[in-house]
Amino acid sequence: MSIILRQLTPNEPANWPAALTDPATFTALDTWSNFVRSVYQFPIYRFETEVEGQVTGLLALTHIRHPLFGNYLVTSPFGSYGGFAYADETSRDVLLAAAQQIATDLRTDYVNLRFLTSDPTPPAGWVQHPIYCTYLLDLTADTESLLRTFSSDHRNHIRKSLKKGFQIRFGGVELLDDTYQALARSMHELGSPYHAKLYLQRMAEFLGERLEFVVLYAPNSNLAGAGVFIQHGHTVTNLHANILRAYRTDYAGEFLYWKVIERYAQRGFKVYDIGRSLVGSGNETFKMKWRPRRQALAYWYALKPGTPLPALNQKNPKFQLAIAAWKRLPAPIVRILGPFLIRGLA
Repeated sequence: MSIILRQLTPNEPANWPAALTDPATFTALDTWSNFVRSVYQFPIYRFETEVEGQVTGLLALTHIRHPLFGNYLVTSPFGSYGGFAYADETSRDVLLAAAQQIATDLRTDYVNLRFLTSDPTPPAGWVQHPIYCTYLLDLTADTESLLRTFSSDHRNHIRKSLKKGFQIRFGGVELLDDTYQALARSMHELGSPYHAKLYLQRMAEFLGERLEFVVLYAPNSNLAGAGVFIQHGHTVTNLHANILRAYRTDYAGEFLYWKVIERYAQRGFKVYDIGRSLVGSGNETFKMKWRPRRQALAYWYALKPGTPLPALNQKNPKFQLAIAAWKRLPAPIVRILGPFLIRGLA
């Protein structure tokens, strides 16, 4: 059997089977690519392999050029993983070669493929950077039985959170302003830049009913936190979920997560993807309290000769200094500079 590699034209709809788009996640879909392109105008290059008229592999690469963070190609921009899937190793290798060739043609420093696989060991010519995991919680309509699988301390924290008077709302664009304010403020507290409100607005427009904003309110109606959740197949993914510092000791995070679990379990979703975290981080510690399946992510890099492995994450000592400085900046400055910085950290 001969295998065909084909590059899709920029405006050509992808007609990819669910057997590939499910593992490739929502970040492989045209809706996500078009959303990213509409906000940041990044070029996107999509490839597929075919055998006897059947699509056997897909690859969606976004070209990032930034004066601080370099010139690179990446899958799943602004997502944890996805944008790459294959039915067999032959299709995989053809797509890997295509990624390396377009990187050469565009003179990028590297290509980064981020995806979920049972074996993250890369083939020759690629390097695995094993610093991220995602956390997959199997859902059941019987959430009380799920609750019993948690430690007694964690169950106690969830029950305490339910007595604190928090209120939660799920919705769409009607929650845009509150979602943005809570996420932007929380990211500032954490020392990280965030997008402009347009980012969330366009995401809601392009994803439609696949997306839900979630806003958490304190008993006095002040914002306590927010989240962005994306539905794809039988999985709901936590794209963003942040709690403002003032409410963390009241177990606001436990409240938000539990209400999300109840909602999507009752709606028939099978998996809650709690989202990516750095191995050994505080975020990972919190997520593991929910007893998920911890899955190492494949973060494969093909580097231009002489290019070091990128370190665009909080473990980089330079990032630690930047985080400390960012926390001290006034909010108006953060809101101006944040979108410029975050666009380079796709």
